Amino acid sequence: MSQHWLQPNWEPGLTLPHLPIQHLLDQGLQALILDVDRTLLPGREIELPLSVTSWVKEAQRHLLLHLFSNNPSRKRIGSVAEQLDLTFTCSAAKPRRARLRKVLNQLQCKPTEIAIVGDRIFTDVLAGNRLDLYTVLVRPLRADGYPCNNTRVQRLEQKLAAWLGAPQT
Repeated sequence: MSQHWLQPNWEPGLTLPHLPIQHLLDQGLQALILDVDRTLLPGREIELPLSVTSWVKEAQRHLLLHLFSNNPSRKRIGSVAEQLDLTFTCSAAKPRRARLRKVLNQLQCKPTEIAIVGDRIFTDVLAGNRLDLYTVLVRPLRADGYPCNNTRVQRLEQKLAAWLGAPQT
């Protein structure tokens, strides 16, 4: 049986800066598409937590990275991308596929070699699963890089996904 469209390939219960990069490499991945809000940054912040910056710099040694955000602020997402020296897409319209397909073409990797990492099931996971990417659901983070206590939206999405038939991990 194939994977449910609302089920991530990997849900480690960690924030991005605590993801083991080796696990991603062991999946044969060549590139990561990273969500921004609550994945790289808490709230409406612009300055990245040090733990996120360190993780991204280490990941860049092994993988191609691209920021992919539904946030419409080109200034804000561009500022984050500039801090990390990464390409970016804002107003991504996840879970729609059009803008994500453009990024896939730019990365020049097979879909099986690309992961999308984010904190939302109905945007990040769904978009990635619709294009057969490896999907990683992370916990939303606080300014110190640890999990945010306010995960109401993620918990609601998990309940809805279960109601719609996605197996629970």
